[in-house]
Amino acid sequence: MKLTLFETSDIHGYLFPTDYQSRQHKAEFGLFKIASLLESERSQLEGPSLTIENGDIIQGSPFTHYIVKEKKEASAVMNAVNKCQFDAGVVGNHEFNYGLDYLKSAIKGADYPVLSANILNEKGEPAFGQGYKLFNKQGVTIAVLGLTTPYIPNWEHPENYEGLTFKSAVESAKEYIPYLREQADIVVVSYHGGFEKDLRTGKETEIQTGENEGYALLHEVEGIDVLLTGHQHRVIAEKVNQTAVVMPGDKGTYLGKVTLEIEKVNGKFQLIDSIPEVISTEGVPVHQCFVDEFKHINDEVEMWLDSPIGEVEGDMEIDDVEQARRVEHPYVEFVHKVQMHYSNCDISGTALFNNQAKGFGKKVTMRDVVLNYIYPNTLAVLKVSGADLKAALERSATYFKLGESGDIIVNPSFMDPKPQMYNYDMYEGIDYTIDVSRPMGERVVKLLYKGSPIQPEDSLEIVINQYRAVGGGDYDMFDTSKIVREVTIPMNELMGDFFSLFSPIQAEVNQNFKVTASK
Repeated sequence: MKLTLFETSDIHGYLFPTDYQSRQHKAEFGLFKIASLLESERSQLEGPSLTIENGDIIQGSPFTHYIVKEKKEASAVMNAVNKCQFDAGVVGNHEFNYGLDYLKSAIKGADYPVLSANILNEKGEPAFGQGYKLFNKQGVTIAVLGLTTPYIPNWEHPENYEGLTFKSAVESAKEYIPYLREQADIVVVSYHGGFEKDLRTGKETEIQTGENEGYALLHEVEGIDVLLTGHQHRVIAEKVNQTAVVMPGDKGTYLGKVTLEIEKVNGKFQLIDSIPEVISTEGVPVHQCFVDEFKHINDEVEMWLDSPIGEVEGDMEIDDVEQARRVEHPYVEFVHKVQMHYSNCDISGTALFNNQAKGFGKKVTMRDVVLNYIYPNTLAVLKVSGADLKAALERSATYFKLGESGDIIVNPSFMDPKPQMYNYDMYEGIDYTIDVSRPMGERVVKLLYKGSPIQPEDSLEIVINQYRAVGGGDYDMFDTSKIVREVTIPMNELMGDFFSLFSPIQAEVNQNFKVTASK
């Protein structure tokens, strides 16, 4: 018989085929495209199927930002998700962004069990109900084990995971898989995490922090027939040894699919073959019934996004996002001003999170704010040493390298296997120069505060977002012990409030940093 597994992952609240940069719905992604594809695929199957949602579904788009801000609970999102008829789901790391109450409202609203075997409550049990689920399809027993990247405490505000313990995915898999092999004919691991090493060569592709353990799952845990993955937003469909591996991108650009060939041998079902693939949603029509059903909520979102919040005098539009990372831009200066104002701090660090940042035109709406500042970050003020601050700047400086002709280019490690522009920070309140021609770790050649050189033993207060404050992005010079106060209102809300207080905002820069190549 044939058994088919379908997987979605990292939808990030993109239900409709739009990036919300305009009211046009012409994007080649979205859950409602996935819904059409699922309906078509299911209608052609020769045997039964299971459909698994692999995490990061309730956060990440202007739609979900509006829902959490205006509706306060996740049912409006989950009602749409349920239309896809998932059999099981997994907790993703971004499910924690809006707090435990919101996460629990999403789990309560799901028509399917939400699994995570390695997130434990104070009793040492799976915190959200179940770690795994057994399914019976035409006599075949399929075990689905849910695992989540345990790195969440390195990104989240402590109150967003209060009372929870995060175990290694590999450690938990080693505990569960032998038991599940006894109970089931087929063992599937749905893991909201990615790969720390190249699948073919085993070469490390990132610092081995434990954030991603997919390679270790494949090579250290016996008995996994199918590994469904996510988190890194990569597109993967291949077999490693005899295990089918799938990762279906993000925002609903692909549907993961694994076809299993199963036969009964000596009275027991056995897996004969597996075929992993990813199916693009490009050219796939939306599921019009779902679009019509949820149009009224999306109309609310669009009206909210187009509501004016302030004005800009001067030019705050970003024409070249990479140039804005090398030469201070008025939009970046504006973000610093917001952070400094609400934190009462005079040194600020921030990033341009992706290459879609456009800055602000003369008239500014909430659409402009949420498209430029895409994460629901809160702020933290840290007391750090001069050595800590220099180390952070050196980490940021690894974003650049010299090209073959001596020009400054983006370090490929920030692009592959996952774009990480959000891990390059720019600072205000200090004067500094990065010389890309120098070795990494020795690139900050000028570092001044109020006109005087910063010494390693100096004590300074800096304001950065919560993700960075707890060391996110391999900034291990920062951690929770250095946080002295916090601003718990999300930055995109603070930006809107700042406009209401001070509009019109002047587009200006003081050019306090330089990125050069002296050789």
